[in-house]
Amino acid sequence: MVAALLVAAAGPALAFHSGGVADCEGCHSMHNSFEGSAAVAGGLGSYLLRGGDSSSVCLHCHEAAGLPGPRIHFVSSSSSDLTPGTAPKQLNPGGDFGWLKKTYGWTPAPGAALLTSPGERHGHNVVASEYGYLSDGAHATAPGGSYPSATFSCTSCHDPHGRYRRLPGGSIAVTGLPVVDSGSYASSPEPVPGQWAVGVYRLLGGVGYQPRSLPAGLAFSSPPPDAVSPDVYNRSEAVTQTRVAYGRGMSEWCANCHPGMLQASVTAQMNGLRHPAGNDAKLPNNFQTNYIAYIKTGRIGNADPTRAYLSLVPFEEGTANYATLKSHARSDDAYLNGPDSQSNTSCLSCHRAHASGFDSILRYRAGNAFITVSDAAGNAIWPEPNVAPAEAQGRTAAETQQAYYGRNAATFAPFQNTLCNKCHVKD
Repeated sequence: MVAALLVAAAGPALAFHSGGVADCEGCHSMHNSFEGSAAVAGGLGSYLLRGGDSSSVCLHCHEAAGLPGPRIHFVSSSSSDLTPGTAPKQLNPGGDFGWLKKTYGWTPAPGAALLTSPGERHGHNVVASEYGYLSDGAHATAPGGSYPSATFSCTSCHDPHGRYRRLPGGSIAVTGLPVVDSGSYASSPEPVPGQWAVGVYRLLGGVGYQPRSLPAGLAFSSPPPDAVSPDVYNRSEAVTQTRVAYGRGMSEWCANCHPGMLQASVTAQMNGLRHPAGNDAKLPNNFQTNYIAYIKTGRIGNADPTRAYLSLVPFEEGTANYATLKSHARSDDAYLNGPDSQSNTSCLSCHRAHASGFDSILRYRAGNAFITVSDAAGNAIWPEPNVAPAEAQGRTAAETQQAYYGRNAATFAPFQNTLCNKCHVKD
């Protein structure tokens, strides 16, 4: 059994967290000392952290300056790399928190009022004092909930101690069989009865989760979602897409902090003027047809449902079958099937989890008619602020391309409409 555990723990998904608890001294220091040097200049942070706050400790490993491009587990670009006109570098499915530091302003037409896209509207505003991340200045609590913005951090969502584990049979627990590896990836091992468990998706907190720094009454009530990431995921999508296989439960998990955004039924959500999301928000037949048929503006009628998927408008598959999800989590375009009768919209159908290049953490630009423009030859191009200010919204063409994960503008039509049309073009 010991040999089997070692084999499982040596898989390609093995990293610092290993799907569960990490090396204690990676985040904490008993005596403000690490390998003969002070762990934190001037003393320790709270909870014996090797940093001034929990998010700063996370970014000690998840941010680095001077990287040429996206790299494995990084989720944030350094402020020193975010010069005017340049975009954040990381392209993981959750998005680069560096977009929070990019504020834009533009005048859509001569004589029009100045419009702005504040950086803090581009993502979840984690507080990481050592890295220049501040709390949300507009919302004291999470929209649709009471989670306090002033204490929002990486550990508000991710359990740094990795207690939540997926057991054989699919149940989630915080005790029991040991966590031997991540359960987040296509190559992750499966739980083995009587031997081991695997970590839940992305170390997300589950039922009862509440960081010690929070006041009572904010513990999570929903479990982590069923989802699987391809092994290679922080990458450009210029050639092939990164498909995270979202199974079920993502919206319900988001509602741990945003309960007002997810009503008890689809009808209640619509009556509250909210887009339906969640396990019960199954895509109606006409929306499935729309999604599969739609390729881009002016090109509707795709006849191949196995080439319909678009990572800018993902959906949940309505399953907790990890064998199925693992086979669908790809970064080589080998599985691009569109939705079926079990598929549903989720919060992540429209939003990224960390941050994006657009307001409201959207996966694509909204607030104007077009996301591309045209050159003199009629080819789709990304807009430039001095040529098409209403479409560029203050962003350079390079920033826009990075916000679309490296895609060439020719992926879309000239004067491409908003990607809400992927589901709604015939609605």
